[in-house]
Amino acid sequence: MPRPTSTTRPGGTRSGRRVRPGDWARYGLLLVTGALFLAPVAYMVAASLAPAQRALAGFAVFDPRGWGLHNYTGVFASLSSPSTGHLWQFFAVSFTVTTCVVGLGLVVNSMAAFALSRLGWRGRGAVLLGVLMLLIVPFEAVAVPMFYLYNDARNTLWIQIVPFIGNALSIFLFYSFFSGIPRSIDEAARMDGAGPLRVFWQIIAPMSKPAYASVAVLTFLTQWGSFLWPVLMISEPQLRPLPLQISVFAGQLPPAWGQVMAFGVLLVIPVIVVFLVFQRWFIEGVASSAVKG
Repeated sequence: MPRPTSTTRPGGTRSGRRVRPGDWARYGLLLVTGALFLAPVAYMVAASLAPAQRALAGFAVFDPRGWGLHNYTGVFASLSSPSTGHLWQFFAVSFTVTTCVVGLGLVVNSMAAFALSRLGWRGRGAVLLGVLMLLIVPFEAVAVPMFYLYNDARNTLWIQIVPFIGNALSIFLFYSFFSGIPRSIDEAARMDGAGPLRVFWQIIAPMSKPAYASVAVLTFLTQWGSFLWPVLMISEPQLRPLPLQISVFAGQLPPAWGQVMAFGVLLVIPVIVVFLVFQRWFIEGVASSAVKG
């Protein structure tokens, strides 16, 4: 049977939805918005490759003449002794802290959301209300009280991890996704003898990959760029995460802005890699949340 051939409609578009003037306006707005967000990153990359004297020279940094990796080698050379710390140590601290917060947070917050959305128990509404109230409390409002509460645990690795495992936003995102899964699935599993934990691990969790990816990416972005808490709690060089170390590095005199830009690129690369790995599930999670909303 011959396949139907596509036809061309007036205006030069193939069969399907015609691109209207309003669509072009939206595409143009999205293009301009994307360019505005990408411009600082493009400048940082160009400045990291340009000669040191052109690092802050405006559009002159985009002149490819003289580009090279000298700023990157300068960063590695500047951070290669016990007195300054080693670059790999700062990466190791950030990677360890972020991985632990993301991994443990996915387990803890998803189980909490499962209990709030799928199980019936007294006080569930009050706990959910408390989670929603925590969403509007900025971290800066509780940073100082937390500093005095955990002051005896300063300059430790776990102090950068434990306070951030439980997260109200992560619980709410999981709760919203789990609430959209038909309860008939739980009832059928329980009729077969499955308990709540088995329902969660073998049914709900595998069906919620977009939610896990969305929470993982958002948590990674937040924790990888954490700055205020390490400033308050970390003074030992070997325990500094990357955002704290780059501020120390930029404060050295005279400031080597080309190397600072190179350091910034090295800080951004893991974020881009994580997003590229999880982008399919992340977009599915955002899209499903938008449809449910």
